[in-house]
Amino acid sequence: MSFTADSPEKGKDSMAAVLVYITCKNPEEAESIARLLLEKNLIACANIIPRSLSLYNWKGKLEKANETILIAKTRKELVPNVVSETRKMHSYELPCILSIPIEGGNPRFIEWIESETSKQCR
Repeated sequence: MSFTADSPEKGKDSMAAVLVYITCKNPEEAESIARLLLEKNLIACANIIPRSLSLYNWKGKLEKANETILIAKTRKELVPNVVSETRKMHSYELPCILSIPIEGGNPRFIEWIESETSKQCR
């Protein structure tokens, strides 16, 4: 495959790669989840951003919490597995796990995401 630096491959589904945004209670939980997802080749990589201040309504009450953000890169078709595996490990009753389409970017990086996640355990 060949790509130009500026444009995705012709005919390639630009929605094939996604970011999965997950909030976690702390960096240790985020790292544990990321490691599991990486070991199963469900994601290509993860970024862990500690100390995010979150404000939210929960059970009729305004809550405030320090959380850790985990951002994982994967293929759209693997999102259900990423959600399932994350929920098994996550400490929250209702974890935030959101899939965000990647609509552009470095085509070679997107190809790498697809290559890394094509090795997943079945």
